Amino acid sequence: MIRKLKSGQYRIYSRKVDPETHKRKNLGTFDSKEAAQKHEKEIQYFKQH
Repeated sequence: MIRKLKSGQYRIYSRKVDPETHKRKNLGTFDSKEAAQKHEKEIQYFKQH
C-alpha cells in the first residue's frame, strides 16, 4: 500500500495490520511514486520466491 505524505514523498506500508501494534509496518519512503511502485513489486516478488 503506497500513501503520499505531506512532505510530497511516498511511503510503502504493509498490506496487513501488525497484530501487536495494530498499525501497518513502514516498508520504506521514496521521493517518487515510480520508485515506490518498483520497490513494492520487488517486495511482492521476494515474498513469493
